[in-house]
Amino acid sequence: MISVTDNAKQQALKLMQEEGKDGYFIRVGVQGGGCSGLMYQLEMDNEDKDGDKAFEDNGIRIVVDKKSYLYLIGTTLDFSGGLNGKGFVFKNPNADRTCGCGESFSV
Repeated sequence: MISVTDNAKQQALKLMQEEGKDGYFIRVGVQGGGCSGLMYQLEMDNEDKDGDKAFEDNGIRIVVDKKSYLYLIGTTLDFSGGLNGKGFVFKNPNADRTCGCGESFSV
């Protein structure tokens, strides 16, 4: 399961509303790349795919493909507006190493 902080929830709902994507959910995934080997993907979606794992936390529906789920078990999705930039942040207990920007990791 992926947990969603209050900050991430507020920002996700705000973005969905601004983009006219009411009824959408957050799709989170992992793909090869980045300076640490694996990169996070996050997008708004409204279609489930075969093999997806779906769950809800803090009123937000999260959908993850089967392969990515193995890398993301126990992850917390947060939102940061601090000095290092603004955006969604993944706190992944499975990551052995992350890059300085937090957008890629290795296991």
